Amino acid sequence: MPSLVLDIALSAERLVAVYQGRANRILLHSRDGRRVSVPAHHFRPFLTHDGVYGSFMLEFSDKGELLSLRRIE
Repeated sequence: MPSLVLDIALSAERLVAVYQGRANRILLHSRDGRRVSVPAHHFRPFLTHDGVYGSFMLEFSDKGELLSLRRIE
């Protein structure tokens, strides 16, 4: 299954647009340079008062459907 590694540093202030309903996707760059647009609700389990920070593994199907998103070390 295809996967991408994402290093994410999104402050709580940057995520305000998501929670105000002005945005519903987050545009990120993977470590290999690809751009990926992820529905914002997938990051809710990782959201703290500071925002979303860390490295994540995004696994997707051959059709580009998101299968899983998990924090990695």
